[in-house]
Amino acid sequence: NIVDEFKFEHERIRLALPLCFPNHSSGYIFHACLFTELEDVVIGIQSQRNSYHARRSGQRKVEILQQAARLGQGVPVVVLLHELSQYEGDWSILPALPRLFAKYGHSASWLFFIEEETEVTLSALLEVLNRYPAQEEWFLGKRLRDNEASIIHHYAFSEDPSSFGYPDTAAGWALSAPLLKRLTERIQSENLKSDFTIDLKHEIALFIWEEGHGPKLTAVPEFCTEPRDGCATTFTTYLPDCGDPVSKNDVFVAVKTCQKFHSDRVPVVKATWEKDAGFLEYYSDVTDASIPTISLGVPNTERGHCGKTFAILRRFLSKAVPKADWLLIVDDDTLISLPRLRQLLRCYNPKEAVSLGERYGYGLIQKGYSYTTGGGGMVLSRTAVSRLLSSSCGCYSDDAPDDMVLGRCFTTLGVPITHSPLFHQARPDDYSEEMISTQHAISFHKHWNVDPVAVYRYWLQDTRPRDEL
Repeated sequence: NIVDEFKFEHERIRLALPLCFPNHSSGYIFHACLFTELEDVVIGIQSQRNSYHARRSGQRKVEILQQAARLGQGVPVVVLLHELSQYEGDWSILPALPRLFAKYGHSASWLFFIEEETEVTLSALLEVLNRYPAQEEWFLGKRLRDNEASIIHHYAFSEDPSSFGYPDTAAGWALSAPLLKRLTERIQSENLKSDFTIDLKHEIALFIWEEGHGPKLTAVPEFCTEPRDGCATTFTTYLPDCGDPVSKNDVFVAVKTCQKFHSDRVPVVKATWEKDAGFLEYYSDVTDASIPTISLGVPNTERGHCGKTFAILRRFLSKAVPKADWLLIVDDDTLISLPRLRQLLRCYNPKEAVSLGERYGYGLIQKGYSYTTGGGGMVLSRTAVSRLLSSSCGCYSDDAPDDMVLGRCFTTLGVPITHSPLFHQARPDDYSEEMISTQHAISFHKHWNVDPVAVYRYWLQDTRPRDEL
């Protein structure tokens, strides 16, 4: 009778047993449970193909599975994103969602993304997820917001930038199964834009929000970056300790400049970070002994600079300069911490083909390519430069965008574009202060409406003696 059924269901809830029912709408079957268990969760680690990152994400996967075994409450599915398919553009998430849906959509209640250095307390994660009915659309994460309209977010919500929240991916973020289903259908049926992927976390939030038709981000206080009581996630660091920094002489620095900037931009480099370089050359359209600059015989162009960059690559491999494992190419208005870069480079094998920096994407929904954006600094191993110059890939014109051409070439050659969020294509004010204040940034770019020397001293100059870094 009704009373007995009510008592039975009440007892199931009291004992925290999963109460699930199938949903067959649109040919889709998932189990919408009142109580989420670990086997209802797919954890996607935003991993990368480079050997260092593949190893770190693999270690994180093992840690999660070992923790689940100790809990004895089931085992989540843990997916390394770079292993999901052969398509490198899966890092931008949207191309990966249909694959994740096809493989796990019939059984998963939640899809939870973390970065490779995100630590997860599974019991606390379950407590969080059980606050939100898995049969409804939910987008959960630690909320970031812009204090001012930002160029990297295309000045979205310029009238009130703080009104829109997007997830700090280092703290983890979650999609419920119904939302995953709807996003997959949109990706497969709509004629989506195939232009640039610049700031993944903001663009994902915009896509999910769908101009008000989808959910906004729900802020979850237990998704953390800084450790504190009650956190389900915490974040280690973007600047790992892999041993002693590489030597100054292992990094050759190439600064791209031109005559009209000799008097204002070059002095900033000399007043800030030049002193930390072992080998450094300035490449310009004219020779100026007072700096000194080197002319590569390539005329200056208003944009692009592909011809100049490929000339730098050829010079790097020549006997005209000291032999080094790494090449750093920067603009004359790039501010950079070379000690921090040297610390980061210890994690990478220069005998591998490595292209490192801030990763952007072009046309990734339509099988496009990734590239290291130039303003934040492009770091290439000698092996990567050798493979590139040994191929037939190159500039279609001297003023082609050098960073995009390099990305297209490396994609063709099967060289992964390795991302570090410590490189920045824009100024500190263009990023969430909450996010970058916890980083040990390696670079910023542009001198617009800022004092670049002050920016360097505040954000990039370490108080410790440089020899300790």
